[in-house]
Formats: sequence, structure tokens, C-alpha cells
Amino acid sequence: MPDQLVSPVINQQLLDKLLKEGTVKIFPPESVIIEEHDYIKNVPIVLSGSIKVFKLDEDGKELLLYYIKPGESCVMSFLGAACNGTSKIRAVVEEQAEVLILPVYKAIDLIRDNPAWLEFIFQLYNRRFEELLAVVNAVVFQNVDDRLWDLLKTKVKMLNTMELNVTHQQVADELGTAREVVSRLLKQLERNNKIQLSRNKIKVLTTV
Repeated sequence: MPDQLVSPVINQQLLDKLLKEGTVKIFPPESVIIEEHDYIKNVPIVLSGSIKVFKLDEDGKELLLYYIKPGESCVMSFLGAACNGTSKIRAVVEEQAEVLILPVYKAIDLIRDNPAWLEFIFQLYNRRFEELLAVVNAVVFQNVDDRLWDLLKTKVKMLNTMELNVTHQQVADELGTAREVVSRLLKQLERNNKIQLSRNKIKVLTTV
């Protein structure tokens, strides 16, 4: 586990307190951290790796909402638990993640006892709200090709690699569109020398 997390919303003193209250676990890729419609018993805080959060429609198609990166948590899970409701989202590990599992009752108690935790929740809520607005803006106003290119650049930055181990179907799921559409647009990006395609891999050649 890293000695210190670099994040604008969490500090080391708060992290030390959370580590005493929760349990650290390692999750491989594709592990489901939060399932839609389940009652939430724990709040996940990512220490390393990343988790993607998305919404499923009635046909089972995904819409990517945001990523949980090191030093962040899923504010949607916290709010759902605080209201005794069920999860409205699904959270799945993108790359192997080290996650601090904080029981909901301890997360709620910390609001009363630790002002830094309350500030963390508010800052995180504000960030997620801005990200969700960006998703709505992209779906309503952006073309699928622009959304695809933005997604690839986001993955490169988040995973810190230009070579993405991802299938066309996975990309299509995250964009909430058909695989055939994504394959066609990826071929166009390859013709424009922005990416290089191979089996289950997309190599991004430029982020400009």
C-alpha cells in the first residue's frame, strides 16, 4: 500500500483514521464492488487501482458515469446507505484495486466526530456532480465519435499507459452504444493514425 496518497480531497491524517476503522482488501479486475439494487453495507475508498461506476438500462446496456481513483470513494454508495436505500449504480474494478472497506455505520459516525471526513464527502459530492453533468452534456450534445475519443484519452491518463487492454464490446458498453458503431469509429481513428488496433488491444498513438 502506498505510504501517501496524492489527492485533492483526502489527506494523510484522515486516511490514517479511516485505516483504523476499516479493512483493506485487494480486488482483481472485473470484481463487482457494488451491485445495483443491493442494500449498501460498506463504503469503498480506493487506495490504488481504479473502479468504474456505471448505470444499467432496462436492456442491460451500460452508461459510464465516472471512475473512482486513488484517494476517492463512491459518494453514491454513501448517500444511498445514509438514506437506507438500495444502490442505483454498479461499481466494477477496472484495474487491480486496493480498497479500504469502511462499514456504513462507521462512515456515518465519522461525520459527527471528524470534520475532515465531512469535508471529504462534500468535496467528493461536488466532484461527482460535475462529472455527472459532463456525462449528460456528452450524451445529449456530443457525437459518439467525440465521446469515444474522450473515453480513450481518459483511460490512457487514468491507467498511465498508451496500450489499453480492452475489447470493442467493452468500449461500446461504456459508451452505451452498439459494438458495430464502436468498431467502425475505431477503424476511422486508426486510418487517422490516432490509434493502432490489435486483438483485444487499442494502442493510442497520440492524445492530441
